[in-house]
Formats: sequence, structure tokens, C-alpha cells
Amino acid sequence: MTHESDEELAARLAPSLALLAAVGETGQVTRAAELLGIPQPTASRRLAALADIVGAPLVLPAGRGIRLTRAGRTLAAASTRALAAVTAAVREVREEIDPGSGRVVLGFLHLLGRTLVPSLIGGFRERNPGIRFSLAQGSRQDMLRALRAGEIDLVFVAPMPLDDPDLVSRPLADQELVLSVPPSHRFAAWGRVRAAELAGEELVTLEHGYGLRQITDDLCAAAGFEPRIAFEGQESETVRGLVAAGLGVAVLPRSDQPPTGGMREIPLSPPLFRTIGVSWPAGDHLTPAARAFRDHACSGLTDLGPGFRPPAPRPVRPAGIDDHRPDWAHDT
Repeated sequence: MTHESDEELAARLAPSLALLAAVGETGQVTRAAELLGIPQPTASRRLAALADIVGAPLVLPAGRGIRLTRAGRTLAAASTRALAAVTAAVREVREEIDPGSGRVVLGFLHLLGRTLVPSLIGGFRERNPGIRFSLAQGSRQDMLRALRAGEIDLVFVAPMPLDDPDLVSRPLADQELVLSVPPSHRFAAWGRVRAAELAGEELVTLEHGYGLRQITDDLCAAAGFEPRIAFEGQESETVRGLVAAGLGVAVLPRSDQPPTGGMREIPLSPPLFRTIGVSWPAGDHLTPAARAFRDHACSGLTDLGPGFRPPAPRPVRPAGIDDHRPDWAHDT
């Protein structure tokens, strides 16, 4: 058993972190060696040497492959985390040297992929043609989880996570929410609908974890009733289709295209808007490329397309005053 200090032992293990991570990922020495571009015998010798340094076996035979021991799993997991941090640092250093050739990993809600995201990226790339984008779409919950985990740089979400001290958010645009109803529904001929008048209606919504679902639940709670959920989905277009089929009503962003199937969009009273925001990790440890795109998005200089308007000023509430309105809710 080694009598080295933890620091000395870590320094000896450091050169083989990539091998440990690759073995943990593949479960095979041969495949791990291929990923690293080294001969398989070299990888096997390094694993044996690592076991000698640690004083315990790191892998055991398992059929045609291998499996990590408890010590091996611990070191492989730590190696993966360490390599992710080093990779991010290398990326930042490269972009510091040449910020015009960086990459931005951007997450956003599905509905924002029609106009808002293309408009912002298009305007940005006119001045920064060398910067690349990796795009991820999903629910608000999934996008914020990926942001906290460091898997993405920025997210466009609604509502903004204003109660999370680990994230910073800035408003980008307001988007009107309306009540979508089938043509045969009694609301179809109305000029406006109050939230309280949705009590007893069968609602079609997105699943929990989506921002629109949170907004719908909060809207009903503020009106004093529990929503009757008829259907839950993962795509707004699916929700629109169910509404058009007469299976319920839904609170959705106003469509930028003519409603299908005769579906009607009825304004809510008072008019209701949700604020689309951009969020990033606190501390502003963004790469130059991600920072430049964030600043572009927050500049307000890009036409975001139909259905969006500049964000309304957020009221400053005196200390101790709570008007019980959700952060996403405001009228014109």
C-alpha cells in the first residue's frame, strides 16, 4: 500500500486520467485504446501500472470485456469530471486567442425555434460568421438542468429562473398568451376570456417541467380553481391539434401562422404575456463566443419576428410588499 500523500498520488495518476475515463465509458480496453489512439498493449500496461500505484485492482475480467472495480469506478468518475473541466478550459483558452472562431451551445424551448432563435443567431452571425452553434431543445426543466450541469452555455426559457441564486437571467422579449379553442366552443365567439371563466373547462397542456404548464397551473391557481387536465403533451403543435379536434382548450402563445382546423385564439382578460429570458451560470464564466452572443441577444437590436415585443419594464416592489402575481404575468 502506498504511503504517498494524496497530492503526490494524484500527480502520478494525472497523466492517465483520459485512459481511466475511456475505460469507464467503453468497458473495454481495446475500445478505450482506439479512442485515445494508442496501442491496446500500451493501454493494458498503463492500467496495470495504475493499479500498482493505487495499491488495488482497477478492472476485472467480465466475459469478453472488463468491469471496473469499486476503486476503478471512483477514479473513472473523477477522471471524467476532471477532463470535462480541462476541456472547457482548453476551449476558453482557444477562444481567448481567437474569439471569432468559437462555439456556443444554446438551449431553448421548442416553440422558440421558429422565429426567435433563428432571428437572434442570424443577426449575430452577420458580424461573427466564424462562430458555430450547437442547439439543444427541450422542456424548461431539462434545459435548466443541462445549464446547471455545464452541458450548455446559455438557455432561452420562460418563465425565467429568478429564484435560483446559481443562475443569472435577463429578459429578451414578451410573448402574448391566448386561449386556443375549437371553432364549436362557446368561447369561440367571445372577444375576451377571463381566467376565472376557465373553471370547469377541460384543458390541454404540456407536461410538468414545461414553462407553459407552470404558467397554466399558476394562472388557474391565481383565479382560485384547480385545472381539469384532459390531455398532457410534450409538443405545442400536438396541443394545438388536440384543441382543433375539440378535445379541450389550451393557453398557448399567439400563433405566427393562421390557426389550423378553424381553431380560434381568444385574448385573455387582462391581456397576458410571458417574458422570454436568457439565463447563464452565475459568475459569468462564459467563453468569449458565448458572452458575445449573450450580449447580442440582450441588446434589443434584433427583430425577433411576429408574436414578440420588447420586454415591458419590470416593476420594483417595495420591501415587504407582495402583489401575489407570478413573475411571468403582466399586462399591457
